[in-house]
Amino acid sequence: MQIVFSSVAEKQWQEYVFAGKKTKLKKITQLLDDIILSPYKGLGKPEALKHQLTGSWSRRINTEDRIVYKLADNTIFVNSIKGHY
Repeated sequence: MQIVFSSVAEKQWQEYVFAGKKTKLKKITQLLDDIILSPYKGLGKPEALKHQLTGSWSRRINTEDRIVYKLADNTIFVNSIKGHY
């Protein structure tokens, strides 16, 4: 399975790298690994999103941040990794 970051998610990843947020980057990596194994259950309390984000899922990185992603054609599209939806 392939993971594709949106331009927004890529920018957020770079912000964490430049800020030296190693713990947060490690947690994001763990969640992405778990999403590959089981996209709809597992770590980070997966939640199906509603309304404008129907079809997307989120997982908790911490109390403030979520990974928002969508699965299509064996590819995980990561929309964001910072903030809430």
